[in-house]
Amino acid sequence: MDKLRTKAQKIKLLLLDVDGVLTDNRLIYGDDGQEYKAFYTRDGHAMVLIQKSGIEIGIITGRTSELVKKRMQDLKVKHLYQGVPDKLPTFEQLIAQLGIGLDEVAYMGDDILDLPILRRVGLSGCPSDADPEVISRVDLVSKFKGGQGAVREFCELIMKTQGHWQAHMDFYLR
Repeated sequence: MDKLRTKAQKIKLLLLDVDGVLTDNRLIYGDDGQEYKAFYTRDGHAMVLIQKSGIEIGIITGRTSELVKKRMQDLKVKHLYQGVPDKLPTFEQLIAQLGIGLDEVAYMGDDILDLPILRRVGLSGCPSDADPEVISRVDLVSKFKGGQGAVREFCELIMKTQGHWQAHMDFYLR
């Protein structure tokens, strides 16, 4: 746990996948062809709080969805990259643009296409129902499934380690 906290202490950017991380990995289509996804509101609230703590958030996802665009706008996420099947070049461009080191980035993914980033970042995580190849290679395996609190747990770890969580709690307990 000390190694995990040491890594979390350095984080300045949190990157997330969408399907299987912010959602439960299911794609639901209506008769009209419209795509539907369910987002866990506590994950979203944690994303808002971590940004208030000074940590930027980015999304890199292989699929493209207006619904994801809308949700990220609601959460004020600045860095949204959709339709990116090979995520590594986008990841490398973003950290170069922000001028941060690999050890200052956390990433949560759930499938093998996330491994190139998960293997490079300072802090890596996945939901409990991630692909076994991912589970065996990350720093933190959440006790929660994708779309059911895994992102909240990851955000809380970072905020608690960096001393931001208590300030948020003090605000809500006033």
